[in-house]
Amino acid sequence: MRANYYNLKFESGKLNYLDQTGLPLQENYISTDSYERIAEAIERLEVRGAPLIGISAAYAITLSLKNSTDPKKDFYIAFDRLASTRPTAVNLFYALNRMKEKFESISDYKTVYDTMLYEAVKLHKEEDEFSKKIAYNGLRIFKKKSNVLTHCNTGALAAGGMGTAFSVIKHAFENNLVYHVHADETRPLMQGLRLTAFELEKNGIPFSVNTDSTAAVLMQQGKIDIVITGADRIALNGDSANKIGTYSLAVLCNYHNIPFYIAAPSTTIDRKIANGSEIDIEYRNGAELKEIKGLKIVPDAYPTFTPAFDVTPAHLITGIITEEDLFLFPYNFLK
Repeated sequence: MRANYYNLKFESGKLNYLDQTGLPLQENYISTDSYERIAEAIERLEVRGAPLIGISAAYAITLSLKNSTDPKKDFYIAFDRLASTRPTAVNLFYALNRMKEKFESISDYKTVYDTMLYEAVKLHKEEDEFSKKIAYNGLRIFKKKSNVLTHCNTGALAAGGMGTAFSVIKHAFENNLVYHVHADETRPLMQGLRLTAFELEKNGIPFSVNTDSTAAVLMQQGKIDIVITGADRIALNGDSANKIGTYSLAVLCNYHNIPFYIAAPSTTIDRKIANGSEIDIEYRNGAELKEIKGLKIVPDAYPTFTPAFDVTPAHLITGIITEEDLFLFPYNFLK
């Protein structure tokens, strides 16, 4: 096993994280005890992936209390700032609300930092365990040794442990159930090309990278046996928001009779919304489409349409893998 990187860790009163914007060519680690710097890291996608965003926010709001002389004021300022960073990934709000509940239960602010840090570490460890259980439950979707296609990044760079969809793929590969992984490049920010390929290489898993629009040809040629992606928010009926391009894959799988699965921790299920129409979709700056690493490739004046996510209807999803179980459509279990 060649994996020798980490996504983030909390040491000596600081959050240390891998700046994912430099991958795979640069592995730069940043160390900070500023909640504002972590908020910026989430917005800039230096830290990304629904579970990892939640973990980062838990540590960030803890750090807002590190040297606070007015914990009540500082907590809510940090809470609002972190809640404004990215709207779609429900794990962010799960983590913030959990930390808020813990904060509001504290009567003695003399120990507020230590108490909140304990809760953040606990949340981090839980997400690590979720990854392991998702990997175990995911083995059940493999009926034979398979060629897998995945979209965006769902590995250790996106979660508390080895990831969501990536953890399923990794565990299946270790159990001789995966021949090859096809990774969509994932435009416009190339999370598949830069991050998933990086993690596949680090873990010694055979792979190749393709443009997003090549997925249909791979399926047409019989080169894909199964598709597995992650999710950033899952509604009660199973409608799932994930990186833009996921819906296209689900439609293609339906046409080619290929099973399409989503892997995500139960913390990604938003139990307050009935269906995908209620999911708040984030729109990114058009410059992310018109520039590559700061190099302009079209005029600034070109208009853009840049949703960061799309919503896949539940009926197109063969199954949803969580740490609890493998659930098949229809997803009445979520109610």
